[in-house]
Amino acid sequence: MRTEIILKQTTSAMDFSGTWKVYSDENLEEFLKEMGAPQIVVKMRKDIKPVIVIEQNGNDFTYTVKTPSCTKVTSFTLGEESEFTFMDGRKFKCSVREENGKLITESDKFTCVREIQGEELVETMTAGSVTSISRSRRV
Repeated sequence: MRTEIILKQTTSAMDFSGTWKVYSDENLEEFLKEMGAPQIVVKMRKDIKPVIVIEQNGNDFTYTVKTPSCTKVTSFTLGEESEFTFMDGRKFKCSVREENGKLITESDKFTCVREIQGEELVETMTAGSVTSISRSRRV
């Protein structure tokens, strides 16, 4: 009798590491309102294109969002629940998984799918019936 052990590789197939600058947002204002963001945050984010710094080491990620008014840093490991902070300071828990080269974040309020398409980082965020798409380029 022969026994085989198969190890499942969980390391993301895509390398998200880098510094990304948001250049395009679709339906962002409606998404933020659906998420209950304060009007000041909606206005600020509508007028400002943040810089996103992603550091990836295997399944461990550090995700930093920089705007002129604040910087938010979140660390997480694929498949483990982590605490995240919205730009307005509200905290929430969720987990991130990798599926077909995409990072999928799910919480009880929203879903975010991050993927690299060519030279772009595309973030598709859905809350209720509202979907927003942000596009970034490496800088």
